[in-house]
Amino acid sequence: MKYEMMDDTLQLFLEGHIDSNNAEQTEKEINDIIAQNSCQNILIDAEGLEYISSAGLRVLLRLRKKFPKMEVVNVRPEVYEVFDMTGFTEMITIRKGYRRVSVEGCEVIGQGANGRVYRIDPDTIVKEYFNPDALPEIQRERELARTAFVLGIPTAIPYDVVRVGNGYGSVFELLNAKSFAQLLISGEKTVDEIAKMSIDLLKQIHSTVVKPDSMPDMKDVALGWADFMKDYLAPELYQKLRSLVEAVPEDYHMMHGDYHLKNVMLQNDEVLLIDMDTLSYGHPVFELASMYNAYCGYSELDHQNCMNFLGIPYETACELWKKSLMLYLGTEDPDRLKEVEEKAQIIGYTRNVRRTIRRNGLNTEEGRAVIENGKKYLERLLPKTETLVF
Repeated sequence: MKYEMMDDTLQLFLEGHIDSNNAEQTEKEINDIIAQNSCQNILIDAEGLEYISSAGLRVLLRLRKKFPKMEVVNVRPEVYEVFDMTGFTEMITIRKGYRRVSVEGCEVIGQGANGRVYRIDPDTIVKEYFNPDALPEIQRERELARTAFVLGIPTAIPYDVVRVGNGYGSVFELLNAKSFAQLLISGEKTVDEIAKMSIDLLKQIHSTVVKPDSMPDMKDVALGWADFMKDYLAPELYQKLRSLVEAVPEDYHMMHGDYHLKNVMLQNDEVLLIDMDTLSYGHPVFELASMYNAYCGYSELDHQNCMNFLGIPYETACELWKKSLMLYLGTEDPDRLKEVEEKAQIIGYTRNVRRTIRRNGLNTEEGRAVIENGKKYLERLLPKTETLVF
């Protein structure tokens, strides 16, 4: 029998069948392992357990008497039914397992701050989370997606949680759906068409009022970004940055928080929003800052980043940003567009500098170039900007 020690907890891995034919031998193996290892608790991993009879259940009952805090995890659905029908779920903490899904060789159709989205078959996509202990994040994203859906936002809601490699993923059913990035790359839609569909949905999102306790306040997040810059900007510039963010009025309209080509899908002529873990509320300047970074800011010094991230040339992404901004503001006035773009750049480059520093950018030539470029924008824009509101 396989086992591992985790601090003072002994983790036992049950496999195959445990019935009257082998229950006694299984119990002896377990007791021998316990005798050889000093432990305060036991964790039973039942991912490999295919069947358990009443004889096997009695083995677990005797173990539980010795270790009252014992838990059984990764239980297959058919085995969980046995535990449930016999009342074990009321006596012992028993957690269902998750079916495994492989994304090896699958098409990447999206990527955000917290995960990567794969199409695993024509009807199904899976979001794999970067954090291997992402179950709380998954639950939070499902709640945010449900909130948006109830408020009328066309949203893909995950219907299952699965294991992907050593981590977790959310499963979505999206029949014949393509991301805006795929539509643009294939030539099925033009930049103008993508910009219009994108901004139509964004305006719907931004017109939706939410309860403050239903999702995060983006202004609070942006204040955290600003405070991070205290050690990297001249004192007067840091104070100006913080005061500008602080002065942004409270706004209870919904934001997506990571709105770009790969997070919007078209399914049978219906536009759907995915990757909802960044959903929040706040002033639209914060959303535009995120969009500016996705299309222009992150790839400004290395245009190949845009191809790697969105799958389109940097020039096309910048064109999409310009047309999206015109549609959002309802104007082609170059002075007005420049004014709002510069407000978005202040937030965007603040976030980009922080992001790069946190990713060890100060210790790489490429990272230092990104940081210096962002600081130059801030040093130029902050002194002349009186408000981030538009």
